[in-house]
Amino acid sequence: MAFAAGVDSSTQSCKVVVRDAETGVLIREGRATHPDGTEVAPAHWWRALGEATAAAGGLDDVAAIAVGAQQHGMVVLDESGDVVRDALLWNDTRSAPQAERLVDRFGGPSAWADSVGSVPVASFTVTKLAWLAEHEPDVAAKVAAVCLPHDWLTWRLAGSPGLDALVTDRGDASGTGYWSPASGEYRRDLLIAALGHDAVLPRVFGPAETAGTTAADGLTRGASLGPGTGDNMAAALGVGAGPGDVIVSIGTSGVVSAVATVPAADPSGTVAGFADATGNFLPLVCTLNAARVLDATARILGVDLATLSDLALQAPPGCGGLVLVPYFEGERTPNRPEATGALHGLRLESASPAHVARAAIEGLLCGLADGLDALVAQGAEVRRVLLVGGGARSVALRTIAPAVLGHPVVVPPPGEYVADGAARQAAWVLSGAEQPPAWAIEGTQSFEADPTPAVRERYAEVRDLTARRTG
Repeated sequence: MAFAAGVDSSTQSCKVVVRDAETGVLIREGRATHPDGTEVAPAHWWRALGEATAAAGGLDDVAAIAVGAQQHGMVVLDESGDVVRDALLWNDTRSAPQAERLVDRFGGPSAWADSVGSVPVASFTVTKLAWLAEHEPDVAAKVAAVCLPHDWLTWRLAGSPGLDALVTDRGDASGTGYWSPASGEYRRDLLIAALGHDAVLPRVFGPAETAGTTAADGLTRGASLGPGTGDNMAAALGVGAGPGDVIVSIGTSGVVSAVATVPAADPSGTVAGFADATGNFLPLVCTLNAARVLDATARILGVDLATLSDLALQAPPGCGGLVLVPYFEGERTPNRPEATGALHGLRLESASPAHVARAAIEGLLCGLADGLDALVAQGAEVRRVLLVGGGARSVALRTIAPAVLGHPVVVPPPGEYVADGAARQAAWVLSGAEQPPAWAIEGTQSFEADPTPAVRERYAEVRDLTARRTG
């Protein structure tokens, strides 16, 4: 029996799962926390990986390992391979002005969509490099290589060889803003325009290409290394999504993605035309505000998440006209990095904890439903909608989701699907097969409800009334 390990290095924590490489049966798992913030020293990810590995019983018996991690994060290294500065994460919005200038400089949104499949916003790596060059030019001048969180962790697992040993995959590379899913090539002119000079970039490996072996003393040695991927791509692989499947993930961010056989190019910038971890494509819409909306609303109401769910189910659909626009951290889709949240339409009859609780869930889901509409407009087929992520643990959210999304939803059991997808990639590398191993997921539930278009219509009325920060 061979074991495969998968790592999920997310915004908030690191998870490690060890699974039977053939059947996918979970053998053991571990977890460790990451510090809060939108700017983090990568050393914290490495520390957390060590702690999560120890909690999972170590990796001595693991034959292969792969890493899935948060997309877009800017990791910059000097000629010696040392980290030059703390990484700017996907949810750091300081580079919004640089994003706008880059878009204008290179022909506008349509030109970017045609070139790299996406119109960059503040979350993309290319915009963060432009911010670095503008605000910290001395630091930018030291940058010899640029990589992503999963690239850096894979490199560390390989023993931190030379910069030319950095590797990535199509999925994560497609979120940088300087790699094209359609052509499969880097756009170095865009990198140079942002950073001010050229730099080493990771080699882009195929979905099941071996990226060497582990050589991290005290952690793992001699195991086959998968190329790894971004968290959204790993989650799609973890739930076994194929063409026609739409994945709605409610974690720190809200993500709606669809596995497709052709690349997407949306000049509006709503849909990011990413690649996936299997050789297909993963057009995707991402919102900044998702599970933390539930956390924040529960805090406002002075209840726990289970009680928030119970309260939400006590209020009627549409909450009597009460709408919560959940732009608590600004927003990425629509691109409003300075926006704030808004509670609109409060009346005496809706001034109750139950109405506020349901308005939060409906507002969160309306933003994701807008994303689903955008995917369909780009040609996505909706054969099945899978609901995953920490927010999917909410009974109220699972119950309300089909009414707002307009489709029945399939909810796999709670799990670490990013880590599972990484483990599945590792098992794929180990097998040498043309397709990833078929791992069954037991305990999947289905939810159906009559669509409530009035909820989305009311949300659309209020969405553009959100306040903007002025200082």
